[in-house]
Amino acid sequence: MKKLFLLLCISAMANYMMAQELKSPDGNLSMNFSVQGGGVPTYRLTYKGKDVIKTSKLGLELKDENPTAEFGTEMGMNGKSNNPKTSLYDKFSVVDTKTSTFDETWKPVWGEVNEIRSNYNELAVTLNQSGTNRQIVIRFRLFNDGLGFRYEFPQQADLNYFVIKEERTQFAMPGDIKAYWIPGDYDTQEYDYVISNLSEIKGLFKSAVTDNASQTQFSQTGVQTPLMLKSNDGIYINIHEAALVDYSALSLNLDDSNFTFESWLTPDARGDKGYMQTPCQSPWRTVVVSDDARNILASKLILNLNEPSKIADTSWIKPVKYMGVWWEMITGKSSWAYTDLPSVQLGVTDYSKTKPNGKHGANNENVKRYIDFASKHGFDQVLVEGWNVGWEDWFGKTKDYVFDFVTPYPDFDVAMLRDYAKSKNVKLQMHHETSGSVRNYERHLDQAYQFMVDNNYNSVKSGYVGDMIPRGEYHYGQWLNNHYLYAIKKAADYKIMVNAHEAVHPTGLHRTYPNLLAQESARGTEYQAFGGSKAYHTTILPFTRLMGGPMDYTPGIFEMDINTINPDNNSHVNTTLANQLALYVTMYSPLQMAADFPEHYERFMDAFQFIKDVAIDWDNSKYLEAEPGEFITVARKAKGTNNWFVGNVAGEKGYTSNIIFDFLDADKTYIATIYADAKDAHYKTNPQSYTVRKVVVTNKSKLTQSSAPGGGYAISIFEVTDKTQTKGLKKL
Repeated sequence: MKKLFLLLCISAMANYMMAQELKSPDGNLSMNFSVQGGGVPTYRLTYKGKDVIKTSKLGLELKDENPTAEFGTEMGMNGKSNNPKTSLYDKFSVVDTKTSTFDETWKPVWGEVNEIRSNYNELAVTLNQSGTNRQIVIRFRLFNDGLGFRYEFPQQADLNYFVIKEERTQFAMPGDIKAYWIPGDYDTQEYDYVISNLSEIKGLFKSAVTDNASQTQFSQTGVQTPLMLKSNDGIYINIHEAALVDYSALSLNLDDSNFTFESWLTPDARGDKGYMQTPCQSPWRTVVVSDDARNILASKLILNLNEPSKIADTSWIKPVKYMGVWWEMITGKSSWAYTDLPSVQLGVTDYSKTKPNGKHGANNENVKRYIDFASKHGFDQVLVEGWNVGWEDWFGKTKDYVFDFVTPYPDFDVAMLRDYAKSKNVKLQMHHETSGSVRNYERHLDQAYQFMVDNNYNSVKSGYVGDMIPRGEYHYGQWLNNHYLYAIKKAADYKIMVNAHEAVHPTGLHRTYPNLLAQESARGTEYQAFGGSKAYHTTILPFTRLMGGPMDYTPGIFEMDINTINPDNNSHVNTTLANQLALYVTMYSPLQMAADFPEHYERFMDAFQFIKDVAIDWDNSKYLEAEPGEFITVARKAKGTNNWFVGNVAGEKGYTSNIIFDFLDADKTYIATIYADAKDAHYKTNPQSYTVRKVVVTNKSKLTQSSAPGGGYAISIFEVTDKTQTKGLKKL
């Protein structure tokens, strides 16, 4: 009995030694790591004593790559495995733990704030697997606003090259909580968000899937990250990943019998989910936590888990406010293609002998019109889509040699427009649509970027519409993620800034490569011309898609009835005009487009003034009010000035906002211009009804302002430099 008791004590002590607790610097968050029965690594996360992530398993499953062929068979056929140990999720014991503390403040090249504090406590656990002599390290970093952890694979004799069959990271939820989700998909994030309890996802999944140019769902309980959640006791939880490099993108699959998510990686054409060589590591898995929704939006945890800039000289990287020959094609008024030929071949089709279709948007006179308007109103650039040959049969053919990225249509004079834009102090913005033919794009990349340099372009909008070439690859697999990063790094060699559309979700890599100004990677404004988006869409995006990085959302639409532009398109833009103004503040991006036509802005020049005035780079940002799906109110201080801008967006129910201007300097007076929904405004019935008023404000001023359903308001706040400026204005 004494011997048995001693063995039980030793066993209990061993289990105790394997359990480790890590606390956030402020003590509100606590992470417990332990190795449980069968040698399974687990973690648990609590916030102010309440479960955020219940005890959840960690690890990976590897592919069995080494079958031994039987005599008389071809290698690998009908063979028996000589490597049955594909588990990297059990039979582990702790061989070492290291703890450390980190605290620094760093300055981003551009951003919501001019400096960011990175303060965390770290636990690195080294695990050894019995029977295989394989080691992995699980590194945890606990910040005041959440947890980041990743798997690290040191170089070792028994784990060198390996293939991931699936990552087995779990996120066990504290019950049947609320989720703000889009369907899990290997090829698109361009879905409207659904708000439901976890138990309702399976029943709502089919209706949540809408048509897209390329889409591949994997499970009726699969969802994408960033995933926003809200517990029944009011704790906000956001799950995503940081520093996605040489790895497949993370989605989540829900076991709705116990409300546990498990990681689900995007496979390649063979079904494999990652080819690894030690030493290597996974991206960080992130859980941002707070009982105040505003803190989720303000979190810089994902940025802090990325490496510092690898671009030594960043002086050429500048935020961009732009217009473009784009919305007229999206709405169907104009075309990208120069002709109506059903088929073209680059280098074979002689466009000088073809008949123009008369609808081509990227023609010299139209582009000059946009340049003139952009120059007059202080915009930096003009995007032009459809300028290059090949658009006649670009989509849906899985065509390899689809574009060459340097040859213009006959009605687009590259040299003339380059010089004309320069004379107006405006740059043209390049457009590189790949049609998913990534191999073709990489063939032409150096030539295309050099063409840009030679013709005074310094930013490019790239696109990856449609199914991928190589055929069978998915948009978010390891192969494509490596391509996106290759294009960004190659662009930096030519001092080119990148705006990637249809690419993988952002994971904070713009800290490491700040020439990545923005991405689309979500359902953008274009869908307002494809049938419309839900009125609450932009009250959710900052809690989801924007957690990983800025979005090129392309706001600024003033004409909401698309059939006034194209009689064959009956779509409606499901926002008010005031809401469109607010998006320039609530949807943070250093790349902001005024997406509508010049003639539409000319009808509402008093409202357009806000788009002209609003900054795109910031010294400070304050999240004043927030609830996902309902409302967001943000105040931002323009870089290098004492001027502030405020934006509020509201969902389907509208919202009455109450804010205090205590973010302003106490010793200064300001003039606030308030652009708001009129009393009769409504996103469906009266979207263009708005008011503009000016008032004097100080840091003690208070504002109560109603936003209509699908509405909002925007405020520009300029420091008073001459007291005569306030004459005749009321004080708020």
